[in-house]
Amino acid sequence: MNDITHGRVLRIAGPIVLSNATVPLLGAVDTAVIGQLGDPAMLGAVGIGAVILATLYWAFGFLRMSTSGLAAQAHGAGDHAERSAVLLRALVVGALAGLALVAVQALLFAAAFAVAPASAAVERLAGQYLAIRIWGAPATIALYAITGWLIGLGRTRGVLALQVWQNGANIGLDLWFVLGLGWGVPGVASATLIAEWTGLALALWLAREAFGPGFRAGMALLGDRPALRRMFTASRDIMGRTIFLQLSFTSFVFLGARFGDVTLAANQVLMQFLEVTAYALDGFAFAAEALIGQAVGARSASQTRAAARICMQWGIGGAIGLALAFALTGPAVIDLLTTSGVVRQEARAYLPWLVAAPLIGIAAWIYDGIFIGAMLTGDMLRAMLASVAVYALALAVLVPLAGNHGLWAALMVLNGTRTLTLWRLYPKVPALAAGG
Repeated sequence: MNDITHGRVLRIAGPIVLSNATVPLLGAVDTAVIGQLGDPAMLGAVGIGAVILATLYWAFGFLRMSTSGLAAQAHGAGDHAERSAVLLRALVVGALAGLALVAVQALLFAAAFAVAPASAAVERLAGQYLAIRIWGAPATIALYAITGWLIGLGRTRGVLALQVWQNGANIGLDLWFVLGLGWGVPGVASATLIAEWTGLALALWLAREAFGPGFRAGMALLGDRPALRRMFTASRDIMGRTIFLQLSFTSFVFLGARFGDVTLAANQVLMQFLEVTAYALDGFAFAAEALIGQAVGARSASQTRAAARICMQWGIGGAIGLALAFALTGPAVIDLLTTSGVVRQEARAYLPWLVAAPLIGIAAWIYDGIFIGAMLTGDMLRAMLASVAVYALALAVLVPLAGNHGLWAALMVLNGTRTLTLWRLYPKVPALAAGG
């Protein structure tokens, strides 16, 4: 494989950062377009429908990460047949999962509205939205697989092109269907559905190499039992790790609600800083997935260490930049996000935690990419379990002592512990590359 350089890391990370920057735009346009119709029920229906589907699809996010690591290792090993087979297996899983969601849609949506009931008007319109959008489930989950495959091969420009196409098509069709044709909520849903399926068509074209000369060899390996076992084991570990991470953030929100509406609102405003951090720094974690996976596949311990070092350096540099930006512009950003004087004052009181967050969390995020690339997913899960246990202890001690400051401190403890646990396990990564 080629040498690991700063330029190579940036060529992989840069398109991901740009791609992530387009994500919030789509939600904003959906909201703005339907908001022009002046019906609160329509706006609520699109919001709750999008959340329900995002929650369902989130459960299959493991497919993106496991495909990335497996494809990177096959690519690094020069095994073109297995590289194709990795994508084909993931596409089969994605198609079956999507069709299963379509088949049980009535039960899923009824359960969702039972958990989060809304007015009759909102539920009726949300039902229309969901009845259209659910037919995009096979495409959306299959896109997780192809995105992971492209990242594993380091082809993140393709990921950027895919994101720009999907979001651009969605926005253009939103404007036409809703404001031009007057289709309302079904128009928003139809725009997204078309964007999903045309996005899948583009993604398949971007991954056309998997369906070229190596397709027949890949098909022959499709049912390879050791490879399937490895795929499902990694997927299980990643899903478990992600569930515990999500539960940690959910507990943060619920515990913050105990301090009153103003504090809850302030925490919600400040969580946007964390979201920006994730979008901005994900590119370096994805670069680690690709380069570590390729180095492990090539059995090069030196390249593995170089990839980890350079990705970590850029991640830390980005985290320092974000911390400085939050320190300098944080109060102004808070003022843009809320007009409430009391919420602004409350959010400013906790802003220092958000300045510290990128610095404390960056190593954990880069280590996640390193361990996904190495496919040491069992270690990731065990590290997360240990970190969540420490987080629970920190909550029990710090929240009664310091209130909402204690809550933010506990979240920092979670990320700090994730860093320490993965750092202790990191020597396994170059050892794996060396054949250990």
